[in-house]
Amino acid sequence: MSERATKSGIALEAQRKIHGKYDPQLAQQILEWVVDVSGQQINTSGDVDNFLSTLKDGTVLCNLANALSPDEIKKINNTKMAFKLMENISFFLKFAEKHVNKVELFQTVDLFEGQDPNAVLVCLSSLARKSEKLFGKPGLGPKEAEGEKRQWTEEQLVF
Repeated sequence: MSERATKSGIALEAQRKIHGKYDPQLAQQILEWVVDVSGQQINTSGDVDNFLSTLKDGTVLCNLANALSPDEIKKINNTKMAFKLMENISFFLKFAEKHVNKVELFQTVDLFEGQDPNAVLVCLSSLARKSEKLFGKPGLGPKEAEGEKRQWTEEQLVF
């Protein structure tokens, strides 16, 4: 598999800014949550290299989706071929798309190529916040507030 060229100039500055948002403590909490929910034995160290390498092949994410919602992902690829590993990540993203706001999703390359580990954290933490309400599984972090629907009369709308 080919690697991307080393970034320089503005691209390097942008990459540093993106990677600067990464929170190792949150990553550790997310990985511990994944262990609690799915029962998988994974390294829960929050450093960026471990976080990306643990999730890169997509199998941990697919197993998490199946732990939250049984038989959600029917086929998990256990191969070393890059396109199959990226397919695993895509399977998880299709699952997450049903339960997480679109702006909180990440792109496959954000994880597979390590482009934006913080985007992966945002998606998983959003899913973790909603897991108790949606799936009856242990959650992580504060519960999301529920929207309050308001009904206005014509008289109130005039002002």
